[in-house]
Amino acid sequence: MSWSLAADIGAGVCLVLGAFLAFAAGVGVLRFPDLLARMHAGTKPQVLGLILVLIGLSLRLRSGSAVWALVLVAAFQMLTAPVAAHMVGRAGYRMGNVRSDLLVVDELTTAQDEATSRAAGTAGGPGAVTRRPPEPDDGTPGAPRPVRPTDEPSDPTQT
Repeated sequence: MSWSLAADIGAGVCLVLGAFLAFAAGVGVLRFPDLLARMHAGTKPQVLGLILVLIGLSLRLRSGSAVWALVLVAAFQMLTAPVAAHMVGRAGYRMGNVRSDLLVVDELTTAQDEATSRAAGTAGGPGAVTRRPPEPDDGTPGAPRPVRPTDEPSDPTQT
């Protein structure tokens, strides 16, 4: 077996596996019940699938400049995907789009409560705001979320 045939077979395997992982990521984004699970499905297998596709392309192209361009694409994807997922998850958590009944450990609520109480002056003082955990929804995509009253007055002149 020649090196060219082995590289072509390896490229085909990597391309098929990468395409399967990208497909699985898309199905996971559509099927999983909440924001955090969908983010997990949209980032982890998608990045691995992209890297496998890039490896398959580099095995197939066998050009030095093309391989370096593909390495840069993989490096930027690995640098930006976790940061973007972190920002989306944090924003979704603050908006109340995370099902708290599915969380095993919730360190962000206690950290937010501590920061809010420090900003207000004293823990439990008159300016302290307690964050309510988000209410679970039925898990149906596009289902209306319950409207919750806020802890702060809606009129800024009201004290």
